[in-house]
Amino acid sequence: MEKLEQYRQAIRSLLKEYATNENQDDLETQVIFDQEHDHYQLVSLGWQGQRRFYSCLMHLDIKGGKIWIQRNQTDRLIAQELVEMGVPREDIVLGLQPAYARPDTGYGVA
Repeated sequence: MEKLEQYRQAIRSLLKEYATNENQDDLETQVIFDQEHDHYQLVSLGWQGQRRFYSCLMHLDIKGGKIWIQRNQTDRLIAQELVEMGVPREDIVLGLQPAYARPDTGYGVA
């Protein structure tokens, strides 16, 4: 349970930090925590002129005791940031990569 809470805290910290730096005048950045199911997202939404804007910037899950990076639409290397927060590389799965490529990423596999 201690490891799970450490991973939850690392993800929350990462998303909150990014959200603080990301807000723009016409767009809102929302941090979404579903701790019951261990789904975490950062979304940007709002209006750009007459056009509606919605984008999932980051999506991370905790599955099987590992952090899965499902989406990263930023220029940040969030897997490396998680390592710097104390998460072992083998406990980070790049879910945005196909399963056959994951062994070559230097991070965990499912």
